[in-house]
Amino acid sequence: MRVWPVAAPRTLWDTWVPAMSAPAAFSSSSAAFLAGLKTALTSVFALVLAGTYIGIGALTHDFGLSSWWLAISTALVWAAPAQVILITTLTSGAALFEIALAVTLSAVRLFPMVVALMPVLRGPTTRLRDLLLPTHFTAVSMWVESLRLLPRIAHQWRIPFCNGMSCGYMTTAVVFGFVGFYLAAGLPALLAGGLLFLTPMSFLMSTARNARMMVDRLGLVFGLVIGPLLTVLDVGLDLMWTGIVGGTLAYVIHRAREAMT
Repeated sequence: MRVWPVAAPRTLWDTWVPAMSAPAAFSSSSAAFLAGLKTALTSVFALVLAGTYIGIGALTHDFGLSSWWLAISTALVWAAPAQVILITTLTSGAALFEIALAVTLSAVRLFPMVVALMPVLRGPTTRLRDLLLPTHFTAVSMWVESLRLLPRIAHQWRIPFCNGMSCGYMTTAVVFGFVGFYLAAGLPALLAGGLLFLTPMSFLMSTARNARMMVDRLGLVFGLVIGPLLTVLDVGLDLMWTGIVGGTLAYVIHRAREAMT
């Protein structure tokens, strides 16, 4: 009996994020940069950043800071949670050292992303200074899309492509930060808070979609279980401990399964 192939069912995420086939090579670094810029502006993460920074713009307005302060902090900090911490602590009268420490600790979560991304970007002729800008640009949206798209691109074009994509995301954030700031008078507080929730939800969905190996799936499941539990127990540095405990358990189980096969 002949068995007809059945197409894999399309998910809601696949509907919003069509598979992008980045070319393996470009004619120049400028062409690679523009391709990365186009990729960012047509990505679902651009919509996520737009919604998130509308909320941050409204928050900045409500705390009495200027729109240009928001634009500059977006370019320098480039991490929405760190910016929220910066805004709330700066206007609460906290000492400058305490503010810097809080923002720095919130940025520690990006360090494993940088470590994972650098081997993908580095080629045989890559100089250290070429990696400085991508290191600053590393954030959730850029990291997820870079790991998905860069392996299809020749090494010499990966850094300009990555920089173009990152500039597209950052431009989106700055523009919609202005939009949120000037819409703040008519934006309900509940809606502004809900928009800030878009970034973690998009990261969760993209991580689940890109999980291929068992260790990835186990790490995701352990994180979803351990994270809320530590939050309820009011454990300090709950995000860090979630990553350490969940990641270690996933790795141990993965290695044990490999040893048995």
